[in-house]
Amino acid sequence: MTAIAQRTASVHPTPLPVFRRWLSEGWRGLIGWSAGLAAVVFLYLPLYPAMKSPELIGLMDSLPPELVRTIGYENITTGAGYAQATFFGLTGFFLITIASITWGGAFTGGAEESGRLELTLAHGVGRVQYALESALALLAKMLVLGVVAWLLIWAMNGPGELELDAGNLVAVTTAWIGLGLFSGTAGFAAGALTGRRSWGVGVGAGVAVAGYVMQAVANNSEDLDWLRVLSPFHWAYGEAPLTNGFDWPGLVLLWGGSALLVAIGTAALARRDILG
Repeated sequence: MTAIAQRTASVHPTPLPVFRRWLSEGWRGLIGWSAGLAAVVFLYLPLYPAMKSPELIGLMDSLPPELVRTIGYENITTGAGYAQATFFGLTGFFLITIASITWGGAFTGGAEESGRLELTLAHGVGRVQYALESALALLAKMLVLGVVAWLLIWAMNGPGELELDAGNLVAVTTAWIGLGLFSGTAGFAAGALTGRRSWGVGVGAGVAVAGYVMQAVANNSEDLDWLRVLSPFHWAYGEAPLTNGFDWPGLVLLWGGSALLVAIGTAALARRDILG
């Protein structure tokens, strides 16, 4: 019976082995990132009622308009504007971007540097399969963080007097996930192209920082307003999804761009020599 079972296992391999392994090995990290999101939400969102005080409104009015536009505080006295400025456009943006870049770079360049990629390929996993299942694991982790963030913010909606719309919260969370995923898949592609985790992390971080800076510069210069078109940050939040709902063109750019980057990384991994 044992021999039969072994032959059956060899004929019917475990489905999605790379995907399953990334998730099984990374659940502790996922819990850690979720805890980080919870800390940020519970730190910032309960403070919103105080933002409606005349003193703080006066303080915001006294700030230089350029600074207010740069940090996205134009509508901070509304619940949607406050959640956008403090979480989706700042702390939450940095958290999900760092997580995504870390995972994306590790799944390709990091795995190759450690020798794990070569070992996995030696056990009958194809290069394309490895890349696609790794990208699927990245997507799954990002979706988990998105669900966690939505639940946390919705839980604080009443106590924080934010008056957020549930559907619009889904819209901005979808954009937030896509924004983080875009930087993560840039790191994924760079790691696959170079075989180096440092390149993956560097490129992913560069994409995130460039998008944020281009948006900030465009907010303060009419002559450079065209930079918005190039900014993933603007693709995500340019149409204020937390107030206005789904911005489908922006989502297509974020999610479609992420898919393109995965395709580039997959093609690169399939064609070049693996570094030993």
